[in-house]
Amino acid sequence: MNNTQVYPVKAFQDNYIWTIHNETHAVIVDPGESQPVFDFLKSRELSLSAILVTHHHPDHIGGIHDIVDRHDIPVYGPKTETIPAITHKLVEGDSVSLDALDMTLKVLDIPGHTAGHIAYIDNQRLFCGDTLFSCGCGRIFEGSPPQMFRSIKKLTELSDSTEIYCTHEYTLSNIKFARTVEPDNQDLANYEKIVEQKLANKQASLPTSIGLEKSINPFLRYNEPKVVQAAQTRSQTPISNEIEVFAAIRAWKDNF
Repeated sequence: MNNTQVYPVKAFQDNYIWTIHNETHAVIVDPGESQPVFDFLKSRELSLSAILVTHHHPDHIGGIHDIVDRHDIPVYGPKTETIPAITHKLVEGDSVSLDALDMTLKVLDIPGHTAGHIAYIDNQRLFCGDTLFSCGCGRIFEGSPPQMFRSIKKLTELSDSTEIYCTHEYTLSNIKFARTVEPDNQDLANYEKIVEQKLANKQASLPTSIGLEKSINPFLRYNEPKVVQAAQTRSQTPISNEIEVFAAIRAWKDNF
């Protein structure tokens, strides 16, 4: 195991620019702003080695131009999305070798939030942009519910110990929705207290893990009888499969 750490550089109101670093070098994920990145690199005296991008939304790519003006570095991102600064276009099956960090990341295709959304994963950490959140998942802007369902399911098949580094501090509001779907879930009630304490201490609620999310996230619990019943009650139509459960919960969350 290499000696890298992951630090949440805050941007905008609730974005995290995840910064993977060792004692000398750093790689950043989804830099929507540049100045917080510059400030962090200066404070830790780190050299920037690369940028990783998960999808094309402005709050994930807005800082790239200024950063590459100052740093001659590769920019990795999804092959099927239009992001002018990308130097290395990636699809599932590709890998990214971050030599300065002694680390290799594999690429996964996880469309739904956007049409070409990708994720990066090593043996223990998943950088999944806006596809999977703690206690939630991303809105479906460019894909379809079945497509987003398949992307989420792909992530749940990773090891339970996999750490999830998503890009927004949405956890507490997601928990409030999840408790509406599954009010008797004690794991969820316990998690809410933990997250409230972290945020009160000005800590990130993230990373979460695949194993934890399976016990609290309604978008991963589409086979749980109480979640199925809640989805059916909400949609007021018969639900016959897990994709329909997922779609009903997503539509519910869109209007929550």
